[in-house]
Amino acid sequence: MSDDFELDTDDLKRRMDGAMANLRTEFASLRTGRASGSMLEPVMVDAYGSMTPINQVGTVNVPEPRMVTINVWDKGLVGKVEKAIRESGLGINPQLNGTIIMLPIPELNEERRRELTKVAGQYAEHGRVAIRNVRRDGMDQIKKAKADGMSEDDQKFWEAEVQELTDKMIKAVDEALENKQAEIMQV
Repeated sequence: MSDDFELDTDDLKRRMDGAMANLRTEFASLRTGRASGSMLEPVMVDAYGSMTPINQVGTVNVPEPRMVTINVWDKGLVGKVEKAIRESGLGINPQLNGTIIMLPIPELNEERRRELTKVAGQYAEHGRVAIRNVRRDGMDQIKKAKADGMSEDDQKFWEAEVQELTDKMIKAVDEALENKQAEIMQV
């Protein structure tokens, strides 16, 4: 039975990649002083009786480096979209122009930049924890197979495979964090 053991490293890699993709999404929502449509992704609007992402009630555009515009499709939702942005904690003051909401992105001061780098660090730590949890699952599968009679050589081989994959993904998280912090601190 032990000879049949084949750890599904593709599944572990897929799950670790998922943690990495989630981290990139969280990083994209962090404001760096440059306008980006992705910074509005976490903002939900109370539209038609349910919470709806902004990109489903209007067209989000970035016409200039420091400006995001939202062309709201339904005139009745303009006020609700504006309110959702004000209450989102993004620190942006929306300006109305008919059905178009303009969001001028203010310069970030040094203190706010430092706060954002700390938030980025927290996001990265959550990513590392998610990757380590996947590693633990893989190691648990190996221990179970060892209890079922897998040889010690096979156990060491699979543990090394899982650890190598984990180290590679943790390094990718650290590099992504470094890049994001440099981007935030860039004036």
